[in-house]
Amino acid sequence: MSSPTWKDSSGRMLLFKRPFHEYSLRGRVTLSQMPLSVTAGLTAFLILTFFPETLMNPLFISFLLSQGAILILCYAVPWDRLPYPSFLVLPLLDLVSIALGREGGQDSLTGISLMAVFPVIWLCASGVFPKTAVAISFFGPLAIIWLPLVIRGDLSGQDLARSLLLPVMMLGIGVSVTVLTLSMIRQQRDLEAKDSQLRGVLDGSKRQERLLNTVLDTVHLGVLAVDADGHDILMNRKQRAHHLLAAPPSNDDPNESQLLVFGPDRTTPVPVEQRPVRRAVLGEEFTDYLVWLGAGSEQRAITTSARPMKDQEGNFAGSVIVFSDVTELVNALAAKDDFVANVSHEFRTPLTSILGYVELMLDDDDGALPDFQRGPLEIIRRNSERLLTLVSDLLSSRNGQLIVRPQAVDVADLVRASVTAALPRATDSGIQLLADAPKRLEAHVDSARISQVLDNLVSNAIKYSPDGGEVIVSLRSEDGRVVCSVSDTGMGMSEQDQEEVFAKFFRAEAVRNSAIPGVGLGLSISKAIVEAHGGSVSLSSEVGAGTTFTFALPA
Repeated sequence: MSSPTWKDSSGRMLLFKRPFHEYSLRGRVTLSQMPLSVTAGLTAFLILTFFPETLMNPLFISFLLSQGAILILCYAVPWDRLPYPSFLVLPLLDLVSIALGREGGQDSLTGISLMAVFPVIWLCASGVFPKTAVAISFFGPLAIIWLPLVIRGDLSGQDLARSLLLPVMMLGIGVSVTVLTLSMIRQQRDLEAKDSQLRGVLDGSKRQERLLNTVLDTVHLGVLAVDADGHDILMNRKQRAHHLLAAPPSNDDPNESQLLVFGPDRTTPVPVEQRPVRRAVLGEEFTDYLVWLGAGSEQRAITTSARPMKDQEGNFAGSVIVFSDVTELVNALAAKDDFVANVSHEFRTPLTSILGYVELMLDDDDGALPDFQRGPLEIIRRNSERLLTLVSDLLSSRNGQLIVRPQAVDVADLVRASVTAALPRATDSGIQLLADAPKRLEAHVDSARISQVLDNLVSNAIKYSPDGGEVIVSLRSEDGRVVCSVSDTGMGMSEQDQEEVFAKFFRAEAVRNSAIPGVGLGLSISKAIVEAHGGSVSLSSEVGAGTTFTFALPA
């Protein structure tokens, strides 16, 4: 066992510079004996100075020698190799030593017996055999006083009663120290138990943190967590790569406003307040917000989604933003649009030629065309017109690029015209088609495009009401806008279908399983037309209860 260190490298004393329990057992035993040893040394100095004749008393000399011997035992005996309570023999020897000193020096100095307080405190503060220690705290000092009286035969009741004060005082001190010690031991055990629990929780948290970091660094998504002030809390390896991609060449540590973040056209910088991280810090929740990061050939298309975090009180505590690289998907969609546009453009010329020659043949008024030939030509013309309409829709749907030429138009007339044109088909399907529009309602719109929207919505309402029912087209003015709704009592749509209904080429599962024709472009084109006017489209639907499409345009 290494000995306790009393000085540091610069010679300064280290005694009491650290908690008592951090010393070795030998050091703690020595420190526990030190107060009595120091007091004994001061006593010897006072005797030598004022009562030198006392040094001739063998009992007092025995007291001093025994104190020195006990101090040497404290330091020399390897107490850690002996049974743990064995060091408590030292305070018992102290009581014997104090008894010798009291008898040898009481004619010179009074109160030597008070030194018994040190071994009493040591015994009671050890926490070992607390009841025995309390008993010794009374009977030990009592023996120091009574044994000499018994040996001398001086056993008067008055002398015995006079000597009870010191043992009672020591008993009170012993009880107080024992109670405090036991209380501290219980607290220490509680703290150790809590410390063990905390260490277990900390180890579990570290394991979870390592697992989380491993998972986040494995996924092919950038993940960024920020606090309510916008400071980064967590950023995985993929997101660090995204951040490095968006950093300007001359700036190694850019802030959000300095990053190269562009809009869908890949050249227009996104305003700071519209950038994904800034929107997330402001508490917004969004999904699939597309931006382009970086510049030049390294530029990448990134979709971002954000979800806010809440504290226990429900207050905003930050946000988690996910970044997904969709460059290949965006390029594939662009290539698909180019392909569709090119093919559609190539289809238009021969279709126009076919339709023109068929119409020339059908417009022959000299009666030379027999009926058995006119019928097939009518079928050719009808299907050619349908195919030409489909080609036009495909061209119009490319990237949502639609040109509108607004002018003052009576939208009520457009509604009535669309309903009138669809009445024969509605009647054939057993559907009651109604128009609920004011006599006149003007707006600055492209009449041909809005008629296309109305025809698409009314046609869909009739098409997806195979069991009959009612279709109502209503028009109204609301807060400076023209609002039109087309409601049916048909098959309706599920919530999942409603989320994708405006996507190009999308058709609901129930529709695909039925015999209802279509390619899934009408609603996509209608939405593009309305948005080109600065308006918006919405819908509400319930499976089996019908659907209502509503579009609103600035008047």
